[in-house]
Amino acid sequence: MIVVDVNTLAYLWIPGEMTSLAERALMLDPCWVSSTLWRSEFRNILAGYLRRGQISKNSAERCINGAESQMAGHDYLIPSELVMRKVAVSKCSAYDCEYVALAEDLNVTLVTTDKQILSEFPALTISLKVFAGR
Repeated sequence: MIVVDVNTLAYLWIPGEMTSLAERALMLDPCWVSSTLWRSEFRNILAGYLRRGQISKNSAERCINGAESQMAGHDYLIPSELVMRKVAVSKCSAYDCEYVALAEDLNVTLVTTDKQILSEFPALTISLKVFAGR
C-alpha cells in the first residue's frame, strides 16, 4: 500500500509524459490510497485541461470516472489535528499536509512529484520517478 497525492493519480489517468511512470508505480504497488481531498483537486486539474482545450469533456469524464472507480473505498478523511501537526512543522499547504499526515498515520510512503513535500518530509515520501524506477 502507498499513499498517492492528486498529481500522481492525475498522471495515471490523464495521458501525458508522466503516465508511464504512474503506470509502473501501479504495477509495483496496486493498492493506492489517498485523502478524500483528491477528488476536488482532480476535478480542478481536469477543469484546467478543459479550459485550455487540452482534453475533451468526454475524456475528462472518462478520467474522473476511472479514478473514482480505482479509488472507491481507498480514500480517507484525515483528522484536522494530524494535518495541522504537519502544517506546524513545514511550509507546505494544508492540502499537501493531508497526504503526508495520511502516510504517517497508515505507516506507509507517500509517492509524489511535489518537490516541497519531498524536501520537507523525506522520511515519509518518495518521488514517483524513484519509486517507479525500482
